[in-house]
Amino acid sequence: MTNRTPAAVPPRGDQLPAHADLNLLRTFLAVYRAGTFTAAAPLLGLSQPTVTAQIRALEQQTGRELFSRLPRGVEPTPYARELAARVAAPLDALARLEDGGAAPAPVRVAGPPELLGARVLPSLAPLVADGVELRVEQGLSEPLLDALRAGRHDLVVSTRRPRGRTLASVPLADEEYLLVAAPGWAGRTGTGGADAVCGALREVPLVACPEDLPTLRRYWRTAFGRQLTARPAVTVPDPRAVLAAVGAGAGYGLLPRALCRERLDSGRLALLHSPPEPPACALFLVRRPGTDANPDVARVHDRLVAAARAW
Repeated sequence: MTNRTPAAVPPRGDQLPAHADLNLLRTFLAVYRAGTFTAAAPLLGLSQPTVTAQIRALEQQTGRELFSRLPRGVEPTPYARELAARVAAPLDALARLEDGGAAPAPVRVAGPPELLGARVLPSLAPLVADGVELRVEQGLSEPLLDALRAGRHDLVVSTRRPRGRTLASVPLADEEYLLVAAPGWAGRTGTGGADAVCGALREVPLVACPEDLPTLRRYWRTAFGRQLTARPAVTVPDPRAVLAAVGAGAGYGLLPRALCRERLDSGRLALLHSPPEPPACALFLVRRPGTDANPDVARVHDRLVAAARAW
């Protein structure tokens, strides 16, 4: 009779291999939370090839596939979701013990500059007074979302919903856009109906930033029922520069309500047109997977969601 060694049996979804390496499990959890090997690598202090090799090693130990590759990132398999549910709390607790009770890391928040100044930072002031540290960066939504995927931000306030399934987002608010100018120009355009205002604006210089031209075109279609034909007389890098130029009398512009509200209330700017439904831009709060270990990220996230109800 021939003795045969029994074949290795892959562990069930509720079991870990007896020889599972703790470092491999940490790498697995980082990839699971980050959604990509690329984003997990800097969080672990490893190269992407090393992360890939460690995931393959864990797949060999478990006898199960952990991730399916997508055009953007990876998708956990059902077994990976079960495994993450089992190891996340113990690994997070161990990480806190290794940190020796150190204070939470600063929360890295990013967003368009006009939103940071008018909406985000005022909303987060109470948390800063309570000891939360912030590291804030500004930029356009798409580059900021790419940086979030790469692990350089924890939270991004975005004017676009992220593509793919690797980033979780929640709607924050709808930001209205208003057509404004200095009072001198407003006197020339008058306060007539849509046709009168649209016609008068042909003689007024347009100030715009390239990023907002699609919103301008949408305003013309929805509010005036025609295509925007005017070319900007002045192009500037962001809406704050539009506000400065328009406020100084350079022409008219389309600005978020939050950015120009104070000048409208004080009379330094004038509203040129009041359509029944001003065009609005949806705002989203996007959180990087893998931030669960920092409780201050959750505090900032929840504070912005609550504050946005009054935006």
